[in-house]
Amino acid sequence: METVFNKIKMIFTDKTLRSRVLFVLGALILFRLLSSIPIPGIDAFRLQTFINNNQFLGVLNMFSGGGLSTLSILMLGVGPYITASIIMQLLTIMSPRLKAMYQEDGEIGRKKFAQFSRMITVPLAIVQGFALLFVLKKQGILVDLTLFNMIANLSVIVAGSMLIMWIGELISEFGIGNGMSLIIFAGIVANIPTEISQFMFTFNVANLPLYILFLAVGLLIIAGVVVMTEAERPIPVTYAKQVRGDHVAGGTQTYLPLRVNQAGVIPIIFALSILMFPQLIGNALAGTTGALLSVSKGLLWFVANTWLYSLLYFIFVFLFTYFYTAVTFDPNQLSENLQKNGAFIPGIRPGPATREYIEKILTRITTIGAVFLGAIAVLPLIMKSITGITAFAIGGTALLIVVSVVLDLIKKIEAQLSMREY
Repeated sequence: METVFNKIKMIFTDKTLRSRVLFVLGALILFRLLSSIPIPGIDAFRLQTFINNNQFLGVLNMFSGGGLSTLSILMLGVGPYITASIIMQLLTIMSPRLKAMYQEDGEIGRKKFAQFSRMITVPLAIVQGFALLFVLKKQGILVDLTLFNMIANLSVIVAGSMLIMWIGELISEFGIGNGMSLIIFAGIVANIPTEISQFMFTFNVANLPLYILFLAVGLLIIAGVVVMTEAERPIPVTYAKQVRGDHVAGGTQTYLPLRVNQAGVIPIIFALSILMFPQLIGNALAGTTGALLSVSKGLLWFVANTWLYSLLYFIFVFLFTYFYTAVTFDPNQLSENLQKNGAFIPGIRPGPATREYIEKILTRITTIGAVFLGAIAVLPLIMKSITGITAFAIGGTALLIVVSVVLDLIKKIEAQLSMREY
């Protein structure tokens, strides 16, 4: 406990780190203030009832940082930007030029890559915003939504989505931690007092065993995420001795720490972003006739079928874990860097053999991480199918995101403190 207080003291005594932390807090306060500004023409009672009875809107509300619960100008949240990022990451597989830009062109390449993501965000925000407004109008939540009001509201929420994207990028650049993850985290945390008050209001002693079960599963998720986030597979590395005049350099031994879960919480966010589309389209087409009505019923049946939905959710998380690890971690580049610096893995020849060895280990540990992450992601959905309580399915995913973001933030703060000491 004393160590924790010492680190907190160091955060606020270091000028650079203090300014970064205060910038993050200021940006999140601004985000919460903007999230409380609603668009006009809302039936608040119908909105609350619709969100409470719709798992899809509950997840979307989480991605919007709580902005959807009040239909604020930030109701789309970071959803369009996350979807644009997924599209750009997928394009790196099909385009060697984009892959080289992302992995090899350094800071300039990453800036261009981010710029393309921003450009794609605008049309995605328009499509998602229009579909969401259309669904809300059909549910009677948005009253008197004329063509002019539709265009005005759509313009406002698209601008709000771009604004929150900009705030997130400012947090990543001038603050500490990942801006988009922190925005989602802030929305989840800000909703905790409301959830606690609702729980206290609806508390039923007869459901006490269920509450204990939910608490146990929540603790299991927290423990599992912490263990898998901290787990590493060390690869021993030896630096060859180099004689320079009378001085002998190298000959030291160290290790490469390969994380079991290289992708963190990103696969969960990616998978949820993809799975939101069938629900959004199904709700938008509800009430139509003919073939469109059949499509709507099929999509909504898929969403309501918890086991099929959970299976697809697991597969998406599993695949996105592999995909994101492959995009962000390049064994070939690591092998080349080791060889250039006169380092080698004992018993493994430098060059292609080292690359194959690292790929083999990375595949094994990524499989473990992907299976675990997928299992933790679908566990709340399975609990929902057993108990029939929808809120837990959303709360489990939110808990997973919160724990991962907190761990990542702690690591980055400790890294900044370590740099200060050096």
